[in-house]
Amino acid sequence: MSQPSRPSRRARHPVVIVGNAVITIVLLVALVTGLGLVVGKNRFESPGPLEADRVVNIPAKLGIKDIAELLQREGVIDQPWVFMGGVLALKARDQLKFGEYLFHRQASLRDVVDTLIEGKVIQHQVTIPEGLTSEQIVARVLEQDVLSGPVKEIPKEGTLLPETYRFTRGTTREQVIQRMQQAQRRALQDAWERRSPDLPLHTPEQLVVLASIIEKETGRADERSRVSAVFVNRLKQKMRLQSDPTIIYGLVGGKGTLGRPIMRSEIDQPTPYNTYVISGLPPGPIANPGRAALEAAANPSRTREIYFVADGTGAHAFAENLEQHQRNVARLRLIEQQQRDPAKPPVDAGPGNAASAFAPGGAAAPATPPAQAAPTSPPPARPPAAKSKAQGAQGPQGPGGTRQ
Repeated sequence: MSQPSRPSRRARHPVVIVGNAVITIVLLVALVTGLGLVVGKNRFESPGPLEADRVVNIPAKLGIKDIAELLQREGVIDQPWVFMGGVLALKARDQLKFGEYLFHRQASLRDVVDTLIEGKVIQHQVTIPEGLTSEQIVARVLEQDVLSGPVKEIPKEGTLLPETYRFTRGTTREQVIQRMQQAQRRALQDAWERRSPDLPLHTPEQLVVLASIIEKETGRADERSRVSAVFVNRLKQKMRLQSDPTIIYGLVGGKGTLGRPIMRSEIDQPTPYNTYVISGLPPGPIANPGRAALEAAANPSRTREIYFVADGTGAHAFAENLEQHQRNVARLRLIEQQQRDPAKPPVDAGPGNAASAFAPGGAAAPATPPAQAAPTSPPPARPPAAKSKAQGAQGPQGPGGTRQ
């Protein structure tokens, strides 16, 4: 029977034994590390613990450990060490961005890290309707509780562009106001550069004034350039603009709305803005016009119309002369009568009953209309579309409108 072979002296050498031990340890470490990486990667990409979407605000200057603890408290993650390990493995320790984030239901650790690296912060927004005054716009900005800081002063009328503005939590209110001013300057420059060559305006500021009146007179896109033409034709003919919103602005300024119909005595009440009293344009804008109103002011329709009045449908009826305008007013009165008392037979709306039309610009019509032309409580002649823009234009209709 053969004897088992004995290890050679080389195999029993201490150096060989130590070497084998080192190799074994290295292999074990590699195996454990690889297994750990597989398990860690699986946990890193597995669905997270969030049961519903959650908004979390990550303050500035937090370290990776602080961020992990915050996310764990908010229930976004449940393995903070795997989160930190993933960030380090991705070499993204200095790439995590602070801000307000929306983490979706069951977001994985990878989803969370990617969101923080890419800075996918929540975008809030505020929509500023056309035709608001600067005071009204500032009030809306102050209502946004995700903004920070005060508004130093109310900007000049007509220097803010009505639009939808997006911002992140913590943006200052002054920054939002400055964005509105920058947007307005760009929009005004574009409109002024494309203006009609025969426009009776000499400066971009005058364009804003005219656009603000157009904005307050109509909320209909299909009427802006036509309303603009009425005012431009009046300016060319040295006729008073006689726009009702200018009466209101002269009375209440930046507050924007009168809260009641215009009184007969207020039509002739002198103010710097009342275009029933002054000639030409008012000294400044009466609101903040939008892009469309600026474009309409810069490029009015090619018409000879110098009058318009509500037509009872939310739009306006336009006229080139007083006779046409009086017929339009008569039709409006019939509509108003039928709205007040549908069972009552309509009154004859011939020329004799249309004498209530106020003839602006010194046209041949009575300066003080007959008493019957002003019913006790007529509905506002302003079309609903204009009211929807928070324009507050109540009372007598614009150029050639009826006194109430």
